[in-house]
Formats: sequence, C-alpha cells, structure tokens
Amino acid sequence: MSARNTENTVGGRVRRYAQVGTAMSGIAARYAGKRVFGWEIDNTKYAGELRAALGGLKGPLMKVAQMLATIPDALPADYAAELAQLQSEAPAMGKPFVRRRMAAELGNDWQQRFAAFDLEAAHAASLGQVHKAKLHDGTDVACKLQYPGIASAVEADLAQLRIIFEIYKRYDKAIDTSEIYKEIAERLREELDYVREAKNARLYHHMLRETANVHVPEVIPELSTQRLLTLRWVTGQKLLAFKSGSLEARQAIAQNMFRAWYVPFYHYGVIHGDPHLGNYTVRDDHHINLLDFGCIRIFPPRFVGGVIDLYWALVKGDQDLAVHAYEAWGFKDLSKDAVSILNTWAAFLYAPLMEDRSRLIDETNSGRYGQEVASDVHRQLKQFGGVTPPREFVLMDRAAIGLGSVFLHLNAELNWHRMFMDLIQDFDLAKVEKNQKEALELVGLTAAA
Repeated sequence: MSARNTENTVGGRVRRYAQVGTAMSGIAARYAGKRVFGWEIDNTKYAGELRAALGGLKGPLMKVAQMLATIPDALPADYAAELAQLQSEAPAMGKPFVRRRMAAELGNDWQQRFAAFDLEAAHAASLGQVHKAKLHDGTDVACKLQYPGIASAVEADLAQLRIIFEIYKRYDKAIDTSEIYKEIAERLREELDYVREAKNARLYHHMLRETANVHVPEVIPELSTQRLLTLRWVTGQKLLAFKSGSLEARQAIAQNMFRAWYVPFYHYGVIHGDPHLGNYTVRDDHHINLLDFGCIRIFPPRFVGGVIDLYWALVKGDQDLAVHAYEAWGFKDLSKDAVSILNTWAAFLYAPLMEDRSRLIDETNSGRYGQEVASDVHRQLKQFGGVTPPREFVLMDRAAIGLGSVFLHLNAELNWHRMFMDLIQDFDLAKVEKNQKEALELVGLTAAA
C-alpha cells in the first residue's frame, strides 16, 4: 500500500489530526503566554515549525495553505511566508489502487473502454492524480482520479484550519477571518465534486470560445463520474520553462494569461480562483492550456460592477463611489477611516491599470513593496477597529495576487491599462447578468446568490 493510501485510512486521518493538532496546540500555548505573561516569541521560528508539520501531510490543507498565503493578513506575515513555500505535489497512488478505483468508477470492464491506459500517474497532486490514456479512436485523454477517503481528509484539515483562525483571532482583530473560512471551506468541498468540475470546464470552454490563444480541454462525459474526470489531453510546458525566453514570448504569455482569467470575470462574473503554476501549461506558440477547473468562483454580477466602480473611484478620487463599490463587494458598516485604509490596498492592486503606458506589473520587481503596503494597511485597520472581508473577496484577491506573481516571473512589460480598458469599454451590468444566466443554464450550474 502506498504512503498516500495509508494516509487516507481512518488511522491516517487520526495521525493527521495529531500531527497538525500538536503544532497548533504548541503555537496556541505560546501566543497565550505572550498575551498573559508578556513572553516574547520568535514568529519566524514557530512558523517554520508549522510548515514542517503541514509539509508532511501533502494533503488538502496544502491547497488551503497556498490560498491563505495570497490573502493579505489572513495570517501573520511570517506564517503566510512559510505556508507559501509548501508544494501541492504528492506521492502517487500505486497500480493496485488505480485498478480498484477505475473499476469502482467505470465497472470491472473499464480497461476495455480504452485502447491504452498508463497505470503510472503522469501527475499527482493534493486531491487526486492524473493518468494518460488513449481512446479507441486515437484520442489522447487525461483521467483525473480522486484519492480514496479524501472527503474525510478535507474535513479533518478544515477543522485544523478553524483552529488556526481561532488562534489568530485571539491576538489580532484587524482582519475578521470568519467569512474567509466559510469561503475556503465551501470552495474546497466543491473541488471534491468532479461532476461539478466537468460543468466548470464546459463553462470555461463556452466563455473562452472566442478568446484566441487560450485553450480549454473538452470533457469526455461518458468516462467521467463523481470521482473520475476525463478530458482531452493537451500538451504544453510549465510557465517557468519560458522565464528566460525572449521578451516577445514572455509578453505574449502574459497577455494570454491576463485574458484567460479576466475575460470570464468581466464578461460573465466568473473567475478561476487558482493561478497555481500546475493549473495551466504553455504551448510552443505561447498559447495557454487551462487544466484544472475545481476552484471556480461565480460572483453576483453586482460584484463585477463594484470592481469597475472602485477603479473609477480611485481615478477620480471619489470617496462616495468607493463606498458604493465596497458595499457591492459585500463590506458592511465601513467608517470613513476604514474606506481610506482599504483604498490604500486597492490603489496598490489597481496601480498597473491606472497608467496608460507599458510597465512591469510591480516596478520594484519584487513582492517586497506589496508586503510593506499590506503591513501598513493591517496596522491601520487594527488601530481603527478592524474589518470583516466578505467571502467574495477571497478568490478575487487571490487571483489578482497570484497572477501578479506569474507576471513577475515573466518580467513582462505591458500596457495593463489598455488591456483592462479593452475588457471593460462596453461594460453593461445587465449584459453580464444575461451572459452569466445563459452560460450557467447551458452547463447546468447555479447562479451566485
């Protein structure tokens, strides 16, 4: 039995609770000592201990960790920095598991459905592994097979995440993480539903059908189930393979990534919430292949309108329009001071869109300036009583920060302002509502509340 299979037994989940729980308990005790006795603690040291504990799990909590690492001040900076280093790669399940699971999903004669099926995983990640296969008509396909017992593992990890947030809440009230937890929990549970992911893939195929240079693999429905998702195999390289390529290549890739993420958002109110490097590949012609559709967020169209309103509020210095935008996002009872502080963070995120010129996404060419801005915003929010970020904020902010990281890797200089304007020049909220309604009905998904 493989290491991963052992981990997903009842005993394995108990060890998961114990391993992470021990780390959490130790950190909780240290923070209690800090509050009650004034003890000094070394955040860097204990953050490293936490990463070491979590890094051994190679499970669903890795996805949570990567998500938290991109949400400013959802966790202390030292902890977020350590969690950002965690990788979602996991040891693959062995051949006996693959045979059993494929038989459970497609029947004992499953091998007859394929001309060839590679029992060795082509890729193994936190929730499942991918196998390359060939259909009888010669079509190459990717079979994404979910690990056994992973739903229980997800619930175990979410329970530990709640503990992490409770610890943070005890000593720092600048950011109320209650809505962040709800959003992460709901999205992670959705990722276990491969029927839903198949619908998400079809949704993206529809939304990007007229977007050149971005490719969405076709779902093979007769070979897909709740725990097995089969799509056409697409070929490409990891983005980092192009990091030292020509400026022309890097800029083409950046433009394609920008449109892959933001055409669906501004035209349909939908965003891919995970710009993780493993979720897409780059073709030799610099086109983008989107590979994973588990972490998809469908927004109320008003939220998209709020994103655009906030842009114009920053351009015009219009405080009332900014308040309207934040309320459209779901923020409540914001004071003038809170709005002003939030505008500081928004100005950082929108900065590349504000200037009609070619520029790097971050002209410091590092993440340090963003960390400094986030730290300053956090300090001020703490001083003025804190805020509760709405749950919709989580994946939108994660996508923006994650894509910013991609553009930093590419060192691409583009006129982000004009790319943004091209997307929103004919923006009409009623049109977004209509587009979203028709697209969701087409694939059998439900609109956001």
